[in-house]
Amino acid sequence: MSAPIIEIDKVCKSFGAFEVLKDLSFTVEPGEKLALIGPSGSGKTTILRILMTLETINAGHIKVDGDHLWHKPANGNLAPADEAHLHKMRAKIGMVFQLFNLFPHMTVLRNVTLAPMLTKGVPRKEAEERAMSLLNMVGMVDKADAKPAQLSGGQKQRVAIARALALQPKIMLFDEVTSALDPELVEEVLSVMRKLAKETDMTMLLVTHEMSFAHDFADRVLFFDGGRIVEEGPPDQIFTDPKEERTQVFLKKIIAAGQRI
Repeated sequence: MSAPIIEIDKVCKSFGAFEVLKDLSFTVEPGEKLALIGPSGSGKTTILRILMTLETINAGHIKVDGDHLWHKPANGNLAPADEAHLHKMRAKIGMVFQLFNLFPHMTVLRNVTLAPMLTKGVPRKEAEERAMSLLNMVGMVDKADAKPAQLSGGQKQRVAIARALALQPKIMLFDEVTSALDPELVEEVLSVMRKLAKETDMTMLLVTHEMSFAHDFADRVLFFDGGRIVEEGPPDQIFTDPKEERTQVFLKKIIAAGQRI
């Protein structure tokens, strides 16, 4: 058995008096596709932001690919991580956000090549060749010279996925990547993610309200409520035979709202 690629151990996180994560522990195996579901405010996005070092933790420990994320070894003990350590750890992880965050004044190609050239010193020619390959994979190669303002929301999100992949992360985080899209554009983004899940061995964590997609995408589903994992298991078990009453109530509301599971 290989070691987990993500280890979250008794992590607590608060925003003021509001405790978002409560003594949270779970692991993720290399190559695993994990879906995080649950009501808004249950802590799902906070977990991704902590892994991306966009939020700190108040207590606990996290390891990514064998290394501590928010701590570093110092004289036989663990000390708080400095910026150099966090920078090294960020290179292992890519994240795609709800709202694309593309640079509006740059072309699609430049958006995808910028980070590898700046952060990893990849030569322009090599960065552009990889970018064009990624844009081809997400069906956006014909828009390489376009600016973000010329793209639909679904096209922008596909470019954002290519941009995250350009840094060749070991772990990809997806935070509600279809929630800002018009309904008719959702499928074009989900189809790219299905392809990624099927054709790559990357570890992928997905926060979503698209239950049907979570069912098809995930190896394992974690249901969160109130900053804790209420239930976890394979998609078939969680979506068709949930054991916990809180999970059952949540899924009944999803179905009542018209979603297919």
